[in-house]
Amino acid sequence: MTIWEFLILLLVAAICGGVAQAIAGSSRGGLFVSIAVGFIGALLGMWFQRNTGVPELLMIQVGDTAFPIVWSIIGGVAFVAVVGLFTRRRDVYVA
Repeated sequence: MTIWEFLILLLVAAICGGVAQAIAGSSRGGLFVSIAVGFIGALLGMWFQRNTGVPELLMIQVGDTAFPIVWSIIGGVAFVAVVGLFTRRRDVYVA
């Protein structure tokens, strides 16, 4: 994998993670959190896909690596929702 392929993969993961955070209603973190959510979502989504036998949807090929767009978003939403259940929401009061 070349450096350009790696950077493209990071960009795709960031977009998928950002979409997953928006769907789940989370606004925590920035670019690096979105990248992490995208990759964790891809792992969770592909695990769910393999266990249920549902077909792979919208795979993007970057070099020799296939990245699951739809399953990354679905897994990212699930991950953000679970993290949101276990973390306390801080309310900010502006006077």
